[in-house]
Amino acid sequence: MKSQEQKENYQKKIESQLDEWRAEIDRLKAKARNTSADTKLKYQENIDKLEMKMDEGKSKLKDIRESSGEAWESIREGADSIWDTMKATFAEVRDKLSDDEKEEKKA
Repeated sequence: MKSQEQKENYQKKIESQLDEWRAEIDRLKAKARNTSADTKLKYQENIDKLEMKMDEGKSKLKDIRESSGEAWESIREGADSIWDTMKATFAEVRDKLSDDEKEEKKA
């Protein structure tokens, strides 16, 4: 597979993942609207954290788009690290907010 084709496939994969995460953030925002003030604050703190990670991901995607030839492969290593961190952050926030939601229902 040619380097340019690999780059394009990688970009599509990242764009797709960013779209999924954007949808997840939108769902969290919708959920936050229907919670108590304390829980809403927790949601917003976590949403802010996720949006910051999204910005990092978009920035790295831009770097990849603007890279030429073989240079993108060195950028890819950094991008892979960011994606791993983003995945972990999304999972962590999802779990935390799920636990908070369960606690709120008990109260």
